[in-house]
Amino acid sequence: MKKYAHFSELQQDLFQGETTCVAQVALHLKAIESHRHLNAFVEVYREEALERASVIDQKIKNNTAGKLAGLVIGLKDVLCHQGHRLQGGSKILEGFVSQFTGTAVQRLLDEDAIVIGRQNCDEFAMGSSNENSAFGPVRHAMDPSRVPGGSSGGSAVAVMADMCRVSIGSDTGGSVRQPAAFCGVVGLKPTYTRISRHGLMAYGSSFDCIGIFSKSIHDVAQVLEIMAGPDEFDSTVSHQPVPRYANNITADKKNYRIAFLKEAFDTPGLQPEIRDQISLRLSWLKKRGHVVEPIELPMNQYVLPTYYILATAEASSNLSRYDGVRYGYRSDNTTDVLSLYKRTRAEGFGKEVQRRILLGTFVLSASYYQAYYTKAQQVRRMIREEIKKVFEKYDVLIMPTTPTTAFKLGAHTSNPVQMYLADLFSVQANVAGVPAISIPCGEDENKLPIGMQVVADDFQEEQLLQFANLALNLHE
Repeated sequence: MKKYAHFSELQQDLFQGETTCVAQVALHLKAIESHRHLNAFVEVYREEALERASVIDQKIKNNTAGKLAGLVIGLKDVLCHQGHRLQGGSKILEGFVSQFTGTAVQRLLDEDAIVIGRQNCDEFAMGSSNENSAFGPVRHAMDPSRVPGGSSGGSAVAVMADMCRVSIGSDTGGSVRQPAAFCGVVGLKPTYTRISRHGLMAYGSSFDCIGIFSKSIHDVAQVLEIMAGPDEFDSTVSHQPVPRYANNITADKKNYRIAFLKEAFDTPGLQPEIRDQISLRLSWLKKRGHVVEPIELPMNQYVLPTYYILATAEASSNLSRYDGVRYGYRSDNTTDVLSLYKRTRAEGFGKEVQRRILLGTFVLSASYYQAYYTKAQQVRRMIREEIKKVFEKYDVLIMPTTPTTAFKLGAHTSNPVQMYLADLFSVQANVAGVPAISIPCGEDENKLPIGMQVVADDFQEEQLLQFANLALNLHE
């Protein structure tokens, strides 16, 4: 299998007749089959993908192919694709088939991308390890005894193990960047509202973002360019112009002003190899003439609790629609309507989802609404204002993506708080609504990937991708 650094290189061979879309799909299907034990896919569209590839091969011959002709993608099991099953990794949506295709997915299909299958994830995108799925845990491609990160673990592993070239996931508190870091691939969370959420299963509506996985920043830029932009089905999406991200990825900016979060590097829970590898990358940047300075964010200590108060409150509201009456799983052990609701939700939702619904319902209860929900919204505004001030002086902010590398399966399942701490550095960008990307940054002593997180100001994805490309290819 010929390795292509960027999709544009593959596409060049496709248009010159050196390979075909059918051949590329067949290679990815072979990889999926050989890595079945990793449980990255819950459903593979084998015949459909091959048939579509054949149609696109003909389009290429006729010079009518779209911009993404030949790009094989996987979809996290929270994205609507008409006529295909959608479960969000949950038993409660057993047998549900999507009635429409979400905007982001449709835009990829319109440009002749090929969807190869539906990828495993934590139930309703709630988790940091991909152990909460009704389909069972996803396993790390380098060490199957370890987690791949979550909630988009299947999407990250699929890219890592060449089961597809690009995966489309979702990021509510780090669910693209954290598994990208664990799996040694690139993971982008764009600015909130940069990509339409129409067709994305809701977890925390004011945090949810559609994100992108690939081994190539160029591929991420090309896919972002297609998916981003206004949408009549999503009133919250931004109408800001969409730059030609892919064309400008190698644009040269002589001197970046780079901030790094001092308290993140001083955190006792940070794995030493992560501190060392990112510090080394920062020293290389400084040697090349870029300004590199430490900063402190006093509000940072409130980011994680603020996120979990607000996200669980929104989850409690969003997941109330799953009741066993209209669609999905319905319990047989019922005697009346009330028992139907109770038993369906008790049997259909997993323990982690139940935990977050209960916490969110408590936060929204009349007695505690002002004390928790309202106060958390006020703190969220203060956190956003603080990070916005950083970008008045600096181009990017650097911090670790995760406190540790991939941990063992089952290591944190008995301690939810320890599991939530895996989101320690990633939730900042979601609470503030700004874009962030995780890029590979060396390995630990067990050869497990380390991720470095780069954060930028609102709608500065172009600069973020340019800097990430520079940092990723940096050598002493």
